[in-house]
Amino acid sequence: MKHSPSRWARSIALLAAVSILASCGLPRVGPNKKEIFAGSVQREGDAFIVSINDRVTRATAVVPALGFSKEFINASALGSDTIRPGDTLGLTIWENVDDGLLAAETANATILEEVQVDGSGFIFVPYAGRIKAAGNTPERIRQIITARLEDQTPDPQVEVRRAAGDGSTVSLIGAVGGQGVYAIERPTRTLTTMLARAGGVTIEPEIAQVTVLRGGQTGKIWFQDLYKHPEFDIALRGGDRILVEEDTRAFTALGATGTQARVPFESQSLSAVEAIAQVGGLLSSAADPTGVFVFRNEPAEIANQVLGRNDLVGAQRLVYVLNLTEPNGMFMARDFVIRDQDTLYVTEAPFTQWNKTISALTGTLTAVGTVTTTATTLSGG
Repeated sequence: MKHSPSRWARSIALLAAVSILASCGLPRVGPNKKEIFAGSVQREGDAFIVSINDRVTRATAVVPALGFSKEFINASALGSDTIRPGDTLGLTIWENVDDGLLAAETANATILEEVQVDGSGFIFVPYAGRIKAAGNTPERIRQIITARLEDQTPDPQVEVRRAAGDGSTVSLIGAVGGQGVYAIERPTRTLTTMLARAGGVTIEPEIAQVTVLRGGQTGKIWFQDLYKHPEFDIALRGGDRILVEEDTRAFTALGATGTQARVPFESQSLSAVEAIAQVGGLLSSAADPTGVFVFRNEPAEIANQVLGRNDLVGAQRLVYVLNLTEPNGMFMARDFVIRDQDTLYVTEAPFTQWNKTISALTGTLTAVGTVTTTATTLSGG
């Protein structure tokens, strides 16, 4: 029985295509489930593979705790009338005579608009001399000036006004309506009122963080917690630096998901379901819902708790596995918390690789068949 040249060529092409596919892997988005499990400690790898359940979700539900120390919280509000070095005062002095010590001949009042409190906390008033202003109120300074002048001019009347100076200011930078230096005044003696004075935050409140630097101390708080916990609305001090910035946490999404990228957090806490939704969900044409993995370097304390042991030291590589097709799979994904620097990886379904194999074979045979037909035509067969 003789075989036609075209049938013989197709057989050779099929064998060649199978050989090629066997010797080199098909294109894919990453490792499959079998390859990931092969890297487990149980199989002489260096990662612990853990199926997610209620116990695991409780042990790993760690959200960064932000707040202020007792030093920040217990600091009392500044007296709005207390004078400090760097403040500016305005003075008006009336004299009960036509030819007074300070006033011109045609006036009986002397106005000193800007009297700067020096670094030592003193001001100088003509005929009253050097007066300690820092730590005093405008009323007390008025009394001191009056006492100093009344021996030199009859019944002097003194008015002292406190203007905003650089002695009690804070600086605000970052995502606020108006960056700059602001004086601590009666309405702006706490953190929330000062933020309001600066125009509020200009980013999403859910991911806004407020940092306060005071000398060698630093405190950080979620913006929304300022209103949930009134004790965090701390009293400000001169020289405070306030930074408002967006949460810098992010996770990486890879595999059969709608987006493969480094993805910033959009809320204070982020579940696996929310993370999947944030990247466009699973690809319906390629994803394997039984192979959703979260890769993480877990601190030893949490790793020991998750694995039910106490001998691990240092950060451990853990791979958490989610099977969304299980009866409680979606609940597990909803309760499992994604953390900073996590890698979310979704494997391809076995059918996807099978489809690629068939497509590759079909394409190879079609190409070889075209070449064979062309060769036969050219040879006149």
